[in-house]
Amino acid sequence: MEVTRIFDLIPRYKNTFSDKDDALAGKEDGKWIKHSINTYIETADNISYAFLKLGVQKGDKIATITQNRPEWNFLDTAILQVGAVHVPIYPTISESDYKYILKHAEVKFVFVAGLELLKKIEHILPEIPSLKGYYTFRQIDAVKHLNELVEIGKQNPQPEKLETIKQEIKTDDVATLIYTSGTTGNPKGVMLTHKNILSQVFALHHIFPVDETSRCLSYLPVSHVYERTNIYIYQYLGVSIYYAENMGTIADNLKEIKPHIFTTVPRLLEKVYDKIIAKGRKLKGIKKSIFFWAVNLGLRYDIEGKGWIYQKQLALANKLVFSKWREALGGNIRVIVSGGAALQPRLSRVYSAAGIQVLEGYGLTETSPVIAVNTFNKGERKFGTVGKPIEQVQVKIAGDQEILVKGPNVMQGYYKEPDLTKEAIDAEGWFHTGDLGQIDEKGLLRITGRKKALFKTAMGKYISPEHIENKLVESPFIDAALVIGENQKFAAALIVPDFVHLRSYCGIKNITYASDAEVVKNPEIKKRFHKEVMEVNKHLGSYEQIRKFELMEEEWSIQTRELTANLKLRRNYIYEKYKEVINRIFNIEDIAA
Repeated sequence: MEVTRIFDLIPRYKNTFSDKDDALAGKEDGKWIKHSINTYIETADNISYAFLKLGVQKGDKIATITQNRPEWNFLDTAILQVGAVHVPIYPTISESDYKYILKHAEVKFVFVAGLELLKKIEHILPEIPSLKGYYTFRQIDAVKHLNELVEIGKQNPQPEKLETIKQEIKTDDVATLIYTSGTTGNPKGVMLTHKNILSQVFALHHIFPVDETSRCLSYLPVSHVYERTNIYIYQYLGVSIYYAENMGTIADNLKEIKPHIFTTVPRLLEKVYDKIIAKGRKLKGIKKSIFFWAVNLGLRYDIEGKGWIYQKQLALANKLVFSKWREALGGNIRVIVSGGAALQPRLSRVYSAAGIQVLEGYGLTETSPVIAVNTFNKGERKFGTVGKPIEQVQVKIAGDQEILVKGPNVMQGYYKEPDLTKEAIDAEGWFHTGDLGQIDEKGLLRITGRKKALFKTAMGKYISPEHIENKLVESPFIDAALVIGENQKFAAALIVPDFVHLRSYCGIKNITYASDAEVVKNPEIKKRFHKEVMEVNKHLGSYEQIRKFELMEEEWSIQTRELTANLKLRRNYIYEKYKEVINRIFNIEDIAA
């Protein structure tokens, strides 16, 4: 059947693939709860009937605030097939952002995961004039529950009316309003149509080496368009979707589900690699030597091949070391798709050498999201690039190196923000990404930085901080870094240690300490980090080199607000939070008002 609206994917799934009990699955109270496609359709239809009973109209905004779970999909389909607009909201944002989004989007109904999230927003709900009601996924006393809505639908079925409404929904209608987490200012509501998102499904499904016999594990938030679009691709391919319990159970869930594919962000691949290396350091004698021989062999891996001697060595490394890496991921992984930030080329190499193929892509919420991606096709994959632009998407590099994009994936605009929309999409239809890049002789795109992140030193030199930050975090000692130096004589950095690796190092070196705050002040530790920074400086221009740095006493996270919901640095927030540290680095004195 023809798919022109997102909700068409579900009946297509039923008509195309053989019936199975795990079209969707989630884990509750230690047990996997599976749902067939028939259950999926029945539940989504009943929720749609309930929406009709409650007076939901085309264009109404309905919000969800939850971790990944099958009920999110039921609601997503139910919302879209009555012509309403789904507003998925991260469960990790601030109270002020919740209030802004719910008001700005004029949300009619809100669905919340459970008591913990409800407590975060319950007191602000009376301040949302448009709100008609709220429901929870988990049963809570005296609060309306999603199952009540399902029951309303069962008692008030309107299949003919629902079908009529579905037929009136056009591919160019807005399907979802996704608020960008925003590194500055208020979040912006990105309007994406059915066509925007489906253009991704049609352009990307062929690069995933999976089918209806395959399983995926999903743990990135479906409130972000990256994971959400991948979920739609999995449904187009008939893949069984299993939602991880939480970020802390991913390792266990991988072993239970034995997935064939999952999507991730570089930060998580880095942490997995660092944990593997930390375990390797604990080995003794010949085992340790073999382990690091294999790792170093992997770091030299080349897509085009390196001759038969290397291949023989790699086969041995796979047997002795890398097979255990694959087993830790469940043993069935065919591909991992990475996006959201730059992936260190060395990680791409070593994972690929280990038989764990990682395809890196690039995109933004405003482009639904994928602009370019590496594929398995000859000449369309290169470490350090994000591949070629996908089908029907045009990319060009402006005079100032900004990446411009045109295609069916480009958003309709920012909700209620016509001026910002005109600023982002020019008169010729080119979307200005704000990212800097280059296209090589083979047409492969490489991201070099963020336009707004560029700064000029007092010496008149422009520096791309992300370029340097990406090099710094290649060190196993460094978890995150922020490069600073605007209008200053030199570049400096705020460095967040990888405390797991650092504790292991301290154990080996017999360095004692009482807390993380104490260990970063240890002269021997500072000397070790200085060595790491100097190693990075070897690969930088003289004006880019880090002359001073400060070690942070705690990790940066979404909860402590240094990171956005999709794990990007909130630069302005960090500048303000660590203002005194930055002033100390550059010997800046605060002038009292």
